Amino acid sequence: MRYLAIDLGDKRTGFAAGDDVVGLVQPISVVEAPTRALQLKASLKTIEEYGPNSVVIGLPFNMDGTEGPRAKLVRAFAAELEAMLPKFPRVTLEFHDERLSSFAAEEKLNRTGRTHGEKKALRDALAACAILEDFLRVKRGADDPTDA
Repeated sequence: MRYLAIDLGDKRTGFAAGDDVVGLVQPISVVEAPTRALQLKASLKTIEEYGPNSVVIGLPFNMDGTEGPRAKLVRAFAAELEAMLPKFPRVTLEFHDERLSSFAAEEKLNRTGRTHGEKKALRDALAACAILEDFLRVKRGADDPTDA
């Protein structure tokens, strides 16, 4: 199954792709998208280009596990995106906890020796990678009967 992960940001939206066969995840792009309309447009374009079976959207829980205002914005975005998905009849939408995904991306970037500008251009796509990697890890654990 092919997956597309979305890390929705206020100014930039990051995309990553992967599958559950090989388990590899790779960054696709970061799009400057400061408005909901641009976020939706970029997401639909990426779905069309990549052709995933499922879109995984990072859901920003508070550290105590509750949903705050940012999670409500992401859920509203997802509802609008889902309303546009009939163009892609086999694509499902899922949420995954994105707590610490930006931190994980930053940790990876700190070890690269890249400039601040280069890091900024990759951060959101790497955060999307972290979301999808964790999603696939959890999915493998849930599907693996030997983990019981």
